[in-house]
Amino acid sequence: MTGPRFSPRTFWLLAALAEGCGSGDAAGLGPTEGVVPIGLQEVASGLSFPVALTAPPGDPRLFIAEKGGAVRIVKEGVLLPTPFLDLAGRVSTGGEQGLLGLAFHPDYAATGRFIVHYTDPGGNTVVSSFRVTGTDPDQADPASESVILTAEQPFSNHNGGGIVFGPDGMLYIGLGDGGGGGDPEGRGQSLTDLLGDILRVDVGTDPGYTIPPDNPFVGRPDARPEIWSVGLRNPWRFDFDAVTGDLYIADVGQNAWEEVNVATVAAGAGRGANFGWSDMEGSHCYTAGCDPSRFTLPVLEYSHAEGCSISGGYLYRGAAIPDLQGHYFYADYCQGWVRSFRFQDGEATDQRQWRTLTPGGQVPGFGRDAAGELYVLSAEGRVFRIVPR
Repeated sequence: MTGPRFSPRTFWLLAALAEGCGSGDAAGLGPTEGVVPIGLQEVASGLSFPVALTAPPGDPRLFIAEKGGAVRIVKEGVLLPTPFLDLAGRVSTGGEQGLLGLAFHPDYAATGRFIVHYTDPGGNTVVSSFRVTGTDPDQADPASESVILTAEQPFSNHNGGGIVFGPDGMLYIGLGDGGGGGDPEGRGQSLTDLLGDILRVDVGTDPGYTIPPDNPFVGRPDARPEIWSVGLRNPWRFDFDAVTGDLYIADVGQNAWEEVNVATVAAGAGRGANFGWSDMEGSHCYTAGCDPSRFTLPVLEYSHAEGCSISGGYLYRGAAIPDLQGHYFYADYCQGWVRSFRFQDGEATDQRQWRTLTPGGQVPGFGRDAAGELYVLSAEGRVFRIVPR
């Protein structure tokens, strides 16, 4: 391992990292205490480090990706004993490696296709398509793997891992800068490889992918045409607002600052955006003499006096809690607090910290079901739904 810290923090050092993230109550350092009557309802336990939760369109089941390589199903309130998919033999799990992302095709009901993002035994990124079996909707076909994209990873951390189908039906893939402290290979600002970027590809045909012709760097000999946005250290995670189409990206910082970026539809929803790493850490120069005017700066950041590694994050667009419409929820992995804000007029407004949503222990991330309701994931193997009370 190199560099002073990793993101989300190296999994075998959870306790040590949590102790090093600062002490005391972070509630008074920024957001106002949330007063909407909400809380957590446990929906599953006994999982092995859940890192992602999602569902196919219109499907009442919950699909939970575990870092070790399994995808589990919660069906009618019960965690099924047999995994939907188990990739344990194909996935490396050292450091920040593992099964890191899961997304269902918008036409899953017709195609049975879903996408996973994992690191292979060599530690390299693999994004693959699988299909459900034709006989059991609770079982995927492990032999149906069709590799979409691969990327070499120079270190075991900063793999990114998020995958999302955008409002345009394209697949967006988040990759970190490849690891090592301070981006030693300069990948955050490079256009010649895929690391440190959000990628956008068309997976309408199988196998592989095609390049959408309106990607920002198509036709440039000095750039990879898959790239949509650049300048990211480790995007953990990103989300499109189902109402506005704006793109929210939580990017883990280096030594001092954690950040949330918002790329609005009016500004291209991230098309060609440069979020600054490794010239910038948050809204602050990381490289001496940097020019902040060149970059898309975060709408929100917090310092390491309050935490150490941001876990994004979803917009709330569900129906159960109308007062939270348009709030973006995020957490700090080490401190375990949960916060939210609304993005209005180019700024993070109505910032809130939610004591009632703190699950205890580290928070690797969030999830969203087909109805738009949100979930909080606990590194201790529990999953909670955010509910009114």
